[in-house]
Amino acid sequence: MATGETGFDDVTYDLVSVQYHSLKAGHDYGQYVRDAENAGRSDIADFFRSVMKEDSARAKQCHEFLKQLTS
Repeated sequence: MATGETGFDDVTYDLVSVQYHSLKAGHDYGQYVRDAENAGRSDIADFFRSVMKEDSARAKQCHEFLKQLTS
């Protein structure tokens, strides 16, 4: 495996990066849900909830891959 400038192999770095961004986005989407609800747009709030759920699943899958790589 190639090792990037971080000292970690590229795949591990990539998984950590995707996991971080998925979790960060999930946090931000919570505000988007509230904004849509405050605007009376439950359809858009539901959309943001769906996107948040997808990012949560993505972060969880990264976590599982990282566990495999470190065991």
